[in-house]
Amino acid sequence: MRYHIRMIITLETNTLLAALLSQTGASHLILRLILEEKLKLAISTPVLFEYEDVLKRKKILKKINLSTEQVEDILDLLVLLADKRSIYYRLRPNLLDENDNLFVECAFTSNSQYLITSNTKDFHFGRLKSHPFKVITPGDFYYLWRYDHE
Repeated sequence: MRYHIRMIITLETNTLLAALLSQTGASHLILRLILEEKLKLAISTPVLFEYEDVLKRKKILKKINLSTEQVEDILDLLVLLADKRSIYYRLRPNLLDENDNLFVECAFTSNSQYLITSNTKDFHFGRLKSHPFKVITPGDFYYLWRYDHE
């Protein structure tokens, strides 16, 4: 029997938000790959809480035209499909935005190959200069995915 190991990725909140805002962008196409189980999303409790905090803001709910219950359903599905990780230690690269550290921890702990974010420049600061994953934009990631898989 042949086993296929899916690539593990970590999504920063801005990528998930962009996926819900537009059905035509690279972020949405990445979300579809996760839902089709062609990619494995790494998730930790702090990352899930960050997703929930941002996506359930009234202003965001209005922008994405979803209810709180619909956001909960989306997050529940992502958790169901995800590579769930517990963080037993704090890896603090001291990025400018403290919440970005959560995604570095998740990517590092899950052995993600990519941390996908629209704000790649935010991840070039701090003490963690070398890491086993690549920080990449959604557009660049989707281009690489299509090149390797289509």
